[in-house]
Amino acid sequence: MKKKKLGSKGLMASAMGLGCMGMSEFYGATDEATSIKVMHRALDLGISFFDTADMYGPYKNEELVGRAIKGIRQEITLATKFGIIRDINDPTKRGFNGKP
Repeated sequence: MKKKKLGSKGLMASAMGLGCMGMSEFYGATDEATSIKVMHRALDLGISFFDTADMYGPYKNEELVGRAIKGIRQEITLATKFGIIRDINDPTKRGFNGKP
């Protein structure tokens, strides 16, 4: 897998990434064991750029990715996003938070 340089600090990421959003919700039933296998298989194939966000779940996706990469974090370039917030009791309620 080709790697791409991100920014000016030498950060490298695989040219292809793995979007993890659907591993915790949005597209139907999910299975944690299968999702972790998918992340490990992606890494075996050279895909080391994983994308997640705190609003997926909310928080569940970042926690899932964390469990999957435990012990191999140094092999992963991890992207996340912030700013869209969801009510934990009612995920259909959304808002924005621009605080760093």
